[in-house]
Amino acid sequence: MDLRLRGTLLHRIIPTRIVSRQYRSAPSAITTQTQPTRRPTPEQPPLPPRPSPGNPVSLPDHRRLATEQELFFSSPASPGSPLFLPNGSRIFHKLQEFLRAQYAYYGFQEIVSPTIFKKSLWEQSGHWDRYSQDMFIVTGRGASGGAKETLEIGEEEEYGLKPMNCPGHCLIFKSSTKSHRDLPVRYADFSPLHRNEVSGSLSGLTRVRRFHQDDAHIFCRPSQISSEITSTLEFINTAYKVFRLPEHKLVLSTRPENHIGEISEWDRAEAALREALNASGKEWSTNERDGAFYGPKIDIILKDSDGKEHQTATIQLDFQLPARFGLVYQMPAPELEEKVLEATTPAETGKSGLAAPVIIHRAIFGSLERFMALLIEHYNGRWPFWLSPRQAIVIPVVNTNELVAYAKGVQRTVSGVEGPTPASSSATAAQPLGRRAFVVDIDTSGKSLSKKIQEARSMKYNHVIVVGESNLKSGTVTVSSRVDEVPPDGAVQKPVGKELLAPEVYAMFVNLEKQYR
Repeated sequence: MDLRLRGTLLHRIIPTRIVSRQYRSAPSAITTQTQPTRRPTPEQPPLPPRPSPGNPVSLPDHRRLATEQELFFSSPASPGSPLFLPNGSRIFHKLQEFLRAQYAYYGFQEIVSPTIFKKSLWEQSGHWDRYSQDMFIVTGRGASGGAKETLEIGEEEEYGLKPMNCPGHCLIFKSSTKSHRDLPVRYADFSPLHRNEVSGSLSGLTRVRRFHQDDAHIFCRPSQISSEITSTLEFINTAYKVFRLPEHKLVLSTRPENHIGEISEWDRAEAALREALNASGKEWSTNERDGAFYGPKIDIILKDSDGKEHQTATIQLDFQLPARFGLVYQMPAPELEEKVLEATTPAETGKSGLAAPVIIHRAIFGSLERFMALLIEHYNGRWPFWLSPRQAIVIPVVNTNELVAYAKGVQRTVSGVEGPTPASSSATAAQPLGRRAFVVDIDTSGKSLSKKIQEARSMKYNHVIVVGESNLKSGTVTVSSRVDEVPPDGAVQKPVGKELLAPEVYAMFVNLEKQYR
């Protein structure tokens, strides 16, 4: 990965031969109403049977499935930067929403940091010397935009698109005085990252140049390392159970040859991670000399449908960046801190009672794009309702004006939209915060009922809501859940569903989402 790109702030990317994936747009008669959703707790039904690794022809591939499900595509105009379609964006944002719900429980504060920083910051952090070949380097215009002007004090020509968030988070931590009572401080960030991967290694969502990481940094005292790592491992286990993912591997990656800091600090950090892994009660292995240049790490490894291993979550221990950025917190008293921490005292910055915190870098999903690729193959089109890009569709039996109007009203109610349609009222109120909302489409095409239902099944809608004349009279709808097994002859019968009121269907959806079903 030694490809370097330099240019203006509007960076020029060398064209690469990447085939643009075409996607089929949904029928024009199917329209969507969608808004974000929120938190819940697990107890999962079993997944439907999956293809066997022994039969490679049947194995799902996230790139093919993404085309079929209209999730994302790639373009030669921006190699390694997937373009997410509405369906894919719903899944992407639901993953972020899931994490935000957990952040409240685990004590993380979400922040937003810049995408671009001056070269001097990357030199201070150590990334420039050891990582610049994998960064996108861009050039600023100076104070007034002149190409050959003398730059003003503080201006620099070279900047780097951030490949990681840690230097920016260090600046935020340092922006205010911290007491020992404030620690641990936990910052989380979804800002996009850029890494200059060689074009030949780019692949779907698993190897990209622009991606989003559920990146977080925990600034803590040395005495808090063990409890924070234990809590992070618990976070990972809890999250992965919700998605019904296969058992993951724990791997300790130790000091690489290209590292910064004293070996004694590395030994101390590796010992802390070994202690946490032993306390987890899970099997783990060691990957010698594969740690980050600033500290050892615990990597979580998952396999895709092809048996290939991918790193997802990571926990990294760092004593180096706090020293490089001069990060400190006020100790209760140097003597007391030394007594409590014994052999693991932090480096003091003088005799003023200040000490350097330790940074724990952590990600639960890792790259959201890569994690999403694993999920696409894991579910193979049969998304659980709470994560599905096609949660429900309303189908009127016939397209009379009265029945179509009723079907559209059902669509709004079931999707969680309140109030009249915007076109019917000049005093539309803002939709309330906190209300659950769902993806509910409607099919008002002129196709037969059986054809509409057949298409809804092939598009993997979780629920089909049929409304007919009898429903119009009774104010009900007929709901049937997705059937993953189609009859041998391929015929689709009229669904044997449950008659419910539209608000009851909405309540059912809320309950399904709460249970991560």
